Amino acid sequence: MSQQYNRYEKARIIGARALQVAYGAPVLVDTEQTQPILIAAEEYDSGALPFTVRRGEQ
Repeated sequence: MSQQYNRYEKARIIGARALQVAYGAPVLVDTEQTQPILIAAEEYDSGALPFTVRRGEQ
């Protein structure tokens, strides 16, 4: 992952991905987990998620 995310961005990414998994999206990593939030966290940690965060100009 080339971009560093703060804890709010990380929570939003994992939450959005968990919702996708809960609705039947294919899982991007091999895992033993069954709960969508844990699957999403594992995907995040492995760097498999194709999410990007656009920040406003500061």
